Amino acid sequence: MPVVLVANPKGGVGKSTIATNVAGYFASRGHAVMLGDVDRQQSSRLWLGLRPPVARQISTWEATGEGAVVRPPRGTTHAVLDTPAGLHGWRFKEVLALADRVIVPLQPSIFDIYATRDFLDRLQENRRAEKTKIGLVGMRVNARTLAADRLHEFIEGLGVPVIGELRDTQNYVQLAARGLTLFDIAPGRVQRDLEQWQPICEWLDA
Repeated sequence: MPVVLVANPKGGVGKSTIATNVAGYFASRGHAVMLGDVDRQQSSRLWLGLRPPVARQISTWEATGEGAVVRPPRGTTHAVLDTPAGLHGWRFKEVLALADRVIVPLQPSIFDIYATRDFLDRLQENRRAEKTKIGLVGMRVNARTLAADRLHEFIEGLGVPVIGELRDTQNYVQLAARGLTLFDIAPGRVQRDLEQWQPICEWLDA
């Protein structure tokens, strides 16, 4: 069963946006998907509470037990785990041990770039051998800005693949407020965003 971990030590980079839409993608493919949240803010759990009954089912993964991360129950085919800012120590190693794939969202700011560099080093050191795949997703990227150029320069020297770049759009905000994802509505309404998600989906399925 694939477990996708969404992680970055920097807050406000879009972890919950990625986690909910990955879960929405899996659900759209007919998978029995669970979405867990080890962030105290419980953003993903809140989002699940807003999800309408007519939408494809995404179950709540009660991911935290007594001081430990709980594995998804039987019957789950795909799981997504949202994580807090500042994830470190034993909790970091524990959630990483569950993961088959790790998505690291990254915004094109100097603060995010430097915070993420150290985190990627820790990921490389602690992941479960080479089978744990790591991918970067650029968040709120405007390709015509100097910030985007700086982000691309940073990424080139990392040796970690960029699996997608997502634009800054209110679509994510408006859909999240209704417990929905890009994959829950008519494709024509979010065609540009779905095109940006295509390489991410291919990476998830590979």
